[in-house]
Amino acid sequence: MQGYVARKGDRYYAVIYEGIDPLTGRDRRRWYPAGTEKTAAEALASDLADRHRRGGHERSSLTVAVYLTQRWLPAKKLALRPSTWDAYRRVIDLHLIPRVGRIPLRQLRPDHLERLYADLLDAGRADGIGGLQNKTVVEIHMILRRALDDAVRRGWIMTNPAKVAHAPKRRPLASNTSRVWNAQQLGTFLASARDHRYHAAIWVTANTGMRRGEILGLRWGDVDFDTSHLAVTRSLVSVGYELHETRGKSRTARRPINLDPRTLEILHDWRQHRANEDPEFDRDNPDAHVFARPDGQPTHPQLLSDAFQKLVHRSGLPRVRFHDLRHTHATLLLKAGVPIKVVSERLGHSTPGFTMATYQHVIPGMQQEAAHTFAGILAGCADLPVYRLLPGRGHGRRRPDATRPWPGVCRDQGRLVAGAGFEPATFGL
Repeated sequence: MQGYVARKGDRYYAVIYEGIDPLTGRDRRRWYPAGTEKTAAEALASDLADRHRRGGHERSSLTVAVYLTQRWLPAKKLALRPSTWDAYRRVIDLHLIPRVGRIPLRQLRPDHLERLYADLLDAGRADGIGGLQNKTVVEIHMILRRALDDAVRRGWIMTNPAKVAHAPKRRPLASNTSRVWNAQQLGTFLASARDHRYHAAIWVTANTGMRRGEILGLRWGDVDFDTSHLAVTRSLVSVGYELHETRGKSRTARRPINLDPRTLEILHDWRQHRANEDPEFDRDNPDAHVFARPDGQPTHPQLLSDAFQKLVHRSGLPRVRFHDLRHTHATLLLKAGVPIKVVSERLGHSTPGFTMATYQHVIPGMQQEAAHTFAGILAGCADLPVYRLLPGRGHGRRRPDATRPWPGVCRDQGRLVAGAGFEPATFGL
């Protein structure tokens, strides 16, 4: 870096030349006020130039791996939830460092990142069998983009190459539908798992659509047997196999869920079972975990998932994940005609639109039902004329002969249309 002194009016400035801007091609200079003494300005310019030279050497030797693991990730530990921070750490260790970790940070280019994404899609799985899903690669891209945004703000690099690199589409054209059971398969599975210790946890999950962490974070104080509902207020997550309690994925994740009589009965029997197996179990302790281990400690999420997979294998049913019980719950409700807003609130989604986008695979069957329903409505409206608004007519005026009886459900609809100042018309005009 070169430093020199410039004068404007009666004041001096130390000016540092920072090279050429790669975007505009123009020289970059930074001005620092130095007062009215030229000697002070010269000393400041010399000091700033030395500091910039030392910092420039550090920036030029900083690799992507060192920046991510020693600069960016430690600074994010206080700002992120433990589970999110651990997910970032695993992405960096498994996917980024092996592929782009040795590249100097200031030499990282968009084509490096595009080759990274292509490699992850082709052979990115940790077990070496196949590539990652588009959604996973997009998430990796977003993590890298945030990290490089911070590098720009801190002056480590001039521009963010992740903003230029082309990432894969979030949803592939031929996306796989969620793996779910139908009502008969779910009933068969719940019956086959009746004698298992985790039967109550699985039953409540299937009948509420709760997430695994929400089920295991549930406490007896969250269950209200009098009003037949439970409150989801926290989630139990595993970070490096250590248990951490969080407030849930989002604000809408903290929600009440109504319970049916059978589910209340299952919970009541489970509480009695806990009292029988653990002499220290206090039925009146609202802070005790509902689905705890025999010693009263919280159940690790992986233990529940492993037990569930063994039960699925033993049942002979199509293989699904524990999280797919949540998808099954939502799918069965939507197919039964439950309003999507109700399903969204029950699942704790941010908006009904997100619920609709997640369960698009349910729509084709519902579309067929909608087509038949509308055909039935139209069949009852065969005598209903089509109306158009005539220019110059006042609101609510119509010809006396423009009305005739409408059969069935269309009678009131016809009056509303005719009474709004519309007149019969024909198609093909």
